[in-house]
Amino acid sequence: MKLFALITSVLMGALLIYSTLDMPRWGYPHSPAGSHVSPRYIEKTMEETAVPNMVTAVLADYRGYDTLGETTVIFTAGMACILLLRRNRKKSVRQG
Repeated sequence: MKLFALITSVLMGALLIYSTLDMPRWGYPHSPAGSHVSPRYIEKTMEETAVPNMVTAVLADYRGYDTLGETTVIFTAGMACILLLRRNRKKSVRQG
């Protein structure tokens, strides 16, 4: 069983590495993100959002649902940690 897990992990790692070979180099100016998406944000941010800060416009207006999802995940994880730590503290107070 351990051998199967090892072989599966190695094969998946090789597949992931192989799949990255087709990606553009980091910071390559002619990548799709650098040649299509970024120029549009730079040119149209003030016109479409009326927000002077481009980063805020992208996070809040263009990618609002994505940012909301990330915030929800972080909030849920934080609340779970607080609830778990609080539960352990109450148990130790009762026992002590």
